[in-house]
Amino acid sequence: ATKTLNRGIAEFIAMAADAEPLEIILHLPLLCEDKNVPYVFVRSKQALGRACGVSRPVIACSVTIKEGSQLKPQIQSVQQAIERLLV
Repeated sequence: ATKTLNRGIAEFIAMAADAEPLEIILHLPLLCEDKNVPYVFVRSKQALGRACGVSRPVIACSVTIKEGSQLKPQIQSVQQAIERLLV
C-alpha cells in the first residue's frame, strides 16, 4: 500500500482494523491524506485477505487501475463510496 501511494497509482486503500500492533498501519491514513487518496478500515484482516484472494490475513492493500481494465467503473464506484464515508 505504501509503495502504490508513493508512486501515485493507488485508487484507494483498505486497512484491517484488527491489525496488531495497530501502529504498523497508522502511517497510511496520513499518507493517504497527503496524496488525496481515499481509505477505509475493514473489520478484520482475515476478511481483507479473503477479499484479496489469499488464504492469509492481510492488514492493508491498495487498489490500482490498469489501463483498459473492465473493472474501472466498479473501482471508481467503490472509491466514490469511500469518499462519501469520509465526509
